[in-house]
Amino acid sequence: MQAQPLANLPKWINSLNETHNELTHKIDFLGNIVQLFRSQLLADIHLKPGNGGAPIPAHRALLAARSEIFKTMLDPDACKSPANDTITLPELNHEELESLLEFLYSGDLAPEKLERHVYALTLAADKYEVPYLLGLCERHMVRSLDASNALEVLEISDSVCCSSSGGDLKETAVKYVVKNMEELAFSGKYEAFVASNPHLAVQVTRAFLVDAKLAR
Repeated sequence: MQAQPLANLPKWINSLNETHNELTHKIDFLGNIVQLFRSQLLADIHLKPGNGGAPIPAHRALLAARSEIFKTMLDPDACKSPANDTITLPELNHEELESLLEFLYSGDLAPEKLERHVYALTLAADKYEVPYLLGLCERHMVRSLDASNALEVLEISDSVCCSSSGGDLKETAVKYVVKNMEELAFSGKYEAFVASNPHLAVQVTRAFLVDAKLAR
């Protein structure tokens, strides 16, 4: 009875190898799309950052496929206006816009770029309805949550309308701030946070009082 699984082992290994090879070919196949972005071959639109940086060439079809918002923006019939050759994304600087486009073309982003631009990319993913990117950003913020960024994460999570985590990011950030209130509350950073986000400060205070009551 014990020999049967071992007899199937070569078949199982062969199946894994076939799956691996198929995924490798698929990645190589999709990699050609990234080359379009890098080479700017056949680009038919420019995206302009909000900080006055140089426009970045892109492809209408890909933008429309990745984002319903871009699809509407690029459809002259939907917008009831002539198609434009340049679109400005005022909330992104040049590096942030470049990272957004890199993700839209490849479905991936270098860890250092995600770390550097995660807040801007979160807001862009929410605004332009790119749920895959939004989920990636939210998971990164949860993994990297600490005292140095908890207030920023809470503020960002409150700004997102279509959270891929169903509000878990905000709940996690609130719990972290409450748990580390003694460290955070007496900092200048927290004072600025309260001044800019009074509604969040109320939510944090209420959560802190509930937590303190339960701990008695």
